[in-house]
Amino acid sequence: MATKILALASEPISADALRAALGQSATGAEVLVVAPALMSRKRFLLADPDPGIERAEEVQVESVERLEEEGVSAMGETGESDPMLAIQDALATFDADEIVVFGHAEGNRNWREDDVVGEAERRFNLPVRHVEMS
Repeated sequence: MATKILALASEPISADALRAALGQSATGAEVLVVAPALMSRKRFLLADPDPGIERAEEVQVESVERLEEEGVSAMGETGESDPMLAIQDALATFDADEIVVFGHAEGNRNWREDDVVGEAERRFNLPVRHVEMS
């Protein structure tokens, strides 16, 4: 049976990035790309989620296309602006074996990305890996 990977991505990912994170276990994996609808604090306070939703849709569509082109079975969805809720919602319908968080480098993180890995490790009973993207 294929390993089921939930990939939380704030930027488009490729099969190479997935393989760098997972090594051989990426081969034959079934991947669900979840792109949270991240927004700035200002947009959050103004209750203007549209740009975040649009960007998340672009990220998940581009990621799925890249993965599929490179032979990885993938599907995608746009998630809540809170990455923990996005993961929780995805896990309700996708029985993941592992979570891989593809996040921005520390100086470039969205305020919602702070401690995503640690929080995911505490909340979900799954292995969590982190890949820092530039």
